[in-house]
Amino acid sequence: MVGAEESRIVLDKAAVAESRPFVVAGIPAYNEEKTIACVILQAQKYAGRVVVCDDGSEDLTGAIAERLGADVVKHDRNLGYGAAIQTLFKRALELGADVLVTLDADGQHSPIEIPQIAEPVLDGKADIVIGSRFVDERLSRAMPWYRRAGIKFITRLTNGDSESNSVKDAQSGFRAYGRRALEKLVLLERGMGVSSEILINSKKQGLKIREVAASCAYGKEVKNSRNPVRHGASVVGSIVKIIVEEKPLIALGLPGILFLITGAFFGVWMLQIYSAARHIVTNIALASIGFSLIGFFCLSTAITLYAIRRLADRID
Repeated sequence: MVGAEESRIVLDKAAVAESRPFVVAGIPAYNEEKTIACVILQAQKYAGRVVVCDDGSEDLTGAIAERLGADVVKHDRNLGYGAAIQTLFKRALELGADVLVTLDADGQHSPIEIPQIAEPVLDGKADIVIGSRFVDERLSRAMPWYRRAGIKFITRLTNGDSESNSVKDAQSGFRAYGRRALEKLVLLERGMGVSSEILINSKKQGLKIREVAASCAYGKEVKNSRNPVRHGASVVGSIVKIIVEEKPLIALGLPGILFLITGAFFGVWMLQIYSAARHIVTNIALASIGFSLIGFFCLSTAITLYAIRRLADRID
């Protein structure tokens, strides 16, 4: 009888565990052997599974993660932050996760805050939750001024002219993704621009985005290996590329028309000088040809991209 009772208790506990939401903590990591252990051990307290994407690390990052019981997915070479996020999305879907919470491997994000990041998704209030450093401005005071300025600039670019689903921190890597988001988002960016790509695509897919306050460590104990200038340039480049792909007639067509008008202006000016003085001013002629060629290239590219996008929309 005692054995039967113990078996029933074990089964009841298993049933309760099965009924709980399955939260997966996803950690993209590249050469983070000094901090990965602490992040994994803390994350294991608040997530049902910890998945580490070892993005081609040349140190012991992957080995440490495996020894600590994390589910490690390895890239043969360093593919970039965006590629690691895509791998984590795929693995979370394979595991049947209800929520994937991503956080950095360098210790900037506190795993203790995983429950509060995941809560709006679990409550059905959002598909994506951003652990924002700017919901509560006090949390961003330790951030270097140049990072603050860069993040706000990139966030403005990411939001565009959209008032709905606009965010305050488009570059936070501390996020929660519900199953709907994991299934609907199709990501192409392999670099740091993936954070903005996710938000831009989420608006197209009608996914609900929320922000909650989250801390971020910027002390000496945390080493941020990302060069802020390279990081910012990469993200801005990715956003521009996405905008060009989404709205080619506006992003390339309008500048193309302006270049053609400018080329025509210099052309008319050159002809006026020639009719009066019977000689061609080389600089003005070159300006006319240059602006006209650039304008023609931009306009033709815009029309081509627009046609390709229309065709892709019809196929979808």
